Amino acid sequence: MNNIVTAIVLAAGQGKRMNTPVAKQFLCLRDKPVIYYSLKAFEESCVDRIILVTGKEQVEYCREHIVDQYHFKKVTQVIEGGKERYDSVWQALRHAETSDYVLIHDGARPFIQSKLIDTIIEKVIEYKACVVGTHVKETVKVVDKQGYIIDTPDRDTLWSAQTPQAFEYNTLIKAYTEFYMGNQKDELGITDDAMVFARYAKLPIKMIEGDYSNLKLTTLEDLTLAEVILSRLLCE
Repeated sequence: MNNIVTAIVLAAGQGKRMNTPVAKQFLCLRDKPVIYYSLKAFEESCVDRIILVTGKEQVEYCREHIVDQYHFKKVTQVIEGGKERYDSVWQALRHAETSDYVLIHDGARPFIQSKLIDTIIEKVIEYKACVVGTHVKETVKVVDKQGYIIDTPDRDTLWSAQTPQAFEYNTLIKAYTEFYMGNQKDELGITDDAMVFARYAKLPIKMIEGDYSNLKLTTLEDLTLAEVILSRLLCE
């Protein structure tokens, strides 16, 4: 029996650090919105369906001007997200109840490639939980609250986590349910799904080598770099 794989693409963030009137996932990159590129990659991958999570005011816009306009057949649902990232994931998980595996991706990472998505699908079936990442290039310092260096971790053990992050659905929804049953959500500093999974499922998570071009657009400077990356990808 075939596994059902659902991609959850998050596009509900405000992108305040970008300091633009339009949310970063809807900014134009070569005449197409940023969110188009990640949706296209998932559309061309082996995922079975896509749930797009966006802000309340953008739900109809996304349906008409992104999903319909660009003919994304695998986008089966466009839903309203929540206040925090984990709220949006929680909403999407409850709409993905027939899934065997889920891939969770930041819509502000437009350069994820279908080939890497397919690799992640293979790996999550094997390991039950995995995260895309890249080796840290720079030497990393740990500092105290006063700004003094207190440690220099071994760079060989350090990775920058990216998305997609992929999990066996039943295990992840149980972890998120336990997370939401608690009353310390704001105190835990949860910034990605692997943190929820590690804390509540208490199972190992496999790191899968990704691509340095899988950039998350955060600042205006990232848009300049994105143009360069897109030019290179279009030439390949």
